[in-house]
Amino acid sequence: MKKITFFLLLFMLTSSYQLLAQQRPFWNEIQNFKKQDSIQAPPSNAILFIGSSSFTMWRDVKDYFPGHTIINRGFGGSSLPHLITYFDDVVKPYNPKQVVIYCGENDLTVDTVQPHHVLQRFTQLFNMIKQTYPAVPVAFISIKPSPSRANLMQRMELSNQLIRLFLAKQANTHYINVYNDMLVNGKPDPKLFIGDNLHMNAKGYAIWQKQIEPLLKK
Repeated sequence: MKKITFFLLLFMLTSSYQLLAQQRPFWNEIQNFKKQDSIQAPPSNAILFIGSSSFTMWRDVKDYFPGHTIINRGFGGSSLPHLITYFDDVVKPYNPKQVVIYCGENDLTVDTVQPHHVLQRFTQLFNMIKQTYPAVPVAFISIKPSPSRANLMQRMELSNQLIRLFLAKQANTHYINVYNDMLVNGKPDPKLFIGDNLHMNAKGYAIWQKQIEPLLKK
């Protein structure tokens, strides 16, 4: 009887886990972060990178910034509402000395999402960070121009402009412009991307490193 009860409980827990994973996008990725933190406690007073797959794919990000302690909590395919939903999981546990954000690109792949929606979402995330860590600097990396999403460039540029203007009115913030340096003759430079024409290769990340490094908190 005890064995039956045990396996029934195990089945219920497994089913609940699978249901949560189906109902909450990226839930598995968030659980992996928690597992990593349980195995090895994350460093304190680090710079926290949060955002979408451009951070997820930057697996050697620490090599680009050897003078800094980086915690990378990007999870692929995420948009700003996902960062808001998982704020307690990807921001609060780390007590960072600076937060660097790359997100908003995936938001614009939804036709009904316009630049003013991206600004509204970013503002909500920004306010959550500042309410939790009032003195922590926040940096936003401009939405990048990808060859596979060249049709979105107009909305990307306006979203970047709106966020840049918003941050200009806030204290202790940086807008990091990588957009212009990733263009050739006004179009996304394909030499900066891997085969999917969406995610960057080392040349693309080198451009990011050049723009980000001077603005990281020592």
